[in-house]
Parts: sequence; C-alpha cells; structure tokens
Amino acid sequence: MKNRLRRKFRDFMFQTRRLVGLEKLLIMQGETRAHQIAQLGAIGTLADAEFSVFSQWGEDGIISWLIDTIKPSSTTFVEFGVEDYRESNTRYLLASRYWSGLIIDGSEANIASIRSDDVAYKYDLQTRAAFIDRDNIESLIASAGFNGDLGILSVDIDGVDYWVLERIPQRAAIVIVEYNQGFGDAPLSVPYDPSFIRLNKHYSGMYWGASLAAFKHLLEGKGYEFAGTNRAGTNAFFIDAAYSDKLSGKLGRRHEWPCRMREVRNPDGSLAFKTYSEAKNLLNGLPVVNVTTGETVTL
Repeated sequence: MKNRLRRKFRDFMFQTRRLVGLEKLLIMQGETRAHQIAQLGAIGTLADAEFSVFSQWGEDGIISWLIDTIKPSSTTFVEFGVEDYRESNTRYLLASRYWSGLIIDGSEANIASIRSDDVAYKYDLQTRAAFIDRDNIESLIASAGFNGDLGILSVDIDGVDYWVLERIPQRAAIVIVEYNQGFGDAPLSVPYDPSFIRLNKHYSGMYWGASLAAFKHLLEGKGYEFAGTNRAGTNAFFIDAAYSDKLSGKLGRRHEWPCRMREVRNPDGSLAFKTYSEAKNLLNGLPVVNVTTGETVTL
C-alpha cells in the first residue's frame, strides 16, 4: 500500500512539473550549465561537471561533459534497472540531445508507467519488461536492434551486475556502473544467482553488486579506462580506451569519491541511518567471489 501511494504521489508531482512547464525549464537550465562547464576547457575531477535534471546524483552533468569532450561516434544508449524512468542516467540525454535508446526494467508496472508517459512517443525510445540475467541480456539488447557500438551503457540492477555486464558483447564509448563500496578495495562480487533480489538476500540492503575494483578488473580487461566517480561515491564512469587521447589535458584526476549515503536498513525495513562503513559487520559470513581468482570467500 505504501509503495502504491508513493508511486501515485511521485507520478502526480512529475506530471504537475510537466504541466507547469518546469521540466522544459530544467532541461534548458541543464543545457546552459552543460555549455558553461564545456567552456572551462579542463576540470579537476568528474564531480566538477555534476548537475542533475533527471539523474539522482549529478550524473547528467558528467555524461554531458564526457560526450562534449570525447564526442562518441554513436548516439545510442542502453540503460537497465531504470524503475519508472523518472530518475535515470539517460533521460536528460534523450530529451536534450535526442539520442536513441533502449531501457529495461524487471517490473511490468514500471514499464507500463513509462509507456504511458510522453517520453515514450516523443523520442526514439524502446522499452522492455524483463528480469535481467546473464543469459538473456544479449538477446534483450539485440531484439531492439542495438547490435553495433553504443554511445552509453548504464548498468544498475542492484544485484548480479558484474556477471551481466561480463556477458554484454557491444562496446560503448561510455560505461556507467553503480558499485558497492561496502565490499571495500578488493575485487569482489556477489555470487551469480539469476533470481537475485537485493533485500531478499539480506535485510540491510548492503549485499548486492560488486566493488569498484571488480568493475575495474572487468572493464580494463575489455579495453576501457576508469575516468572517475560522482561525488556521491555511487556511480563509476569508464571510457573506451579508443577515446583516451580526447581526455588528455581535460581531466585532472581520475578520482574515486567515498560513498556517504546512510541507506543501511534494520531488520524491520526501517532506515538505520548508517553508512556501509559503519555497518560493515552486518555482512560478516556472507559469500562473495574474488573475480580475479574465481574463488568464493566470506566477508
């Protein structure tokens, strides 16, 4: 009931924002800010480019800056784990620059909500309702006709992200991954489980995904370079090494920011208001895979 009411209120506020013209104004302000940042010539870290129109933590600005800097040859994107697409990494790109894209979410209700939104017909956007695993992700992307190189690939399913990303054959100029800083500096991922659901695995919500070190191992092995994270310490950005020269002299440091979110939950589902570092003992004894050795160990 609470989730239903929350969704209805969120839809109401989103539609109200559109009706009063605020969404168009926010997009225009985003484009103005993107132009201002592009005129700087160089930035210290990716966080210096942050702003949000539809993204959660400043990713809209980082993505705009990366696109303006490396100028990828493809103007397509694939994003999955988008929920109702009200908050996402690619919606601003779709609305402001008219890229083409595919979004995937495991909830039929979420996809139905997206299809009832103006965004579904105003832009070149395809949607798929599917619970993603490493065996179906390639066919899901191919079914939408995205067989060539992508401009952006954004991965956020709060589960077996590492194992799914490992199976995607398409290259992307920019890859965005949400990583779990609770796993520390080691190259660790949750073990593969095709039916992985975050809160079913552990009440705290801390047991999901993979560490940044794990994603670096995977993506650097595929010919990508780490560019940095957002200031919230939640999303990491990688670029195809073919574009490396275009970042030269434009990005001072490829910096990893610490995650300060206090989203850990109590057994009853309420927020404990603790960071992952403060509550790391809750994960003691849970299995993880060292992706460099393939060995399953316990936290």
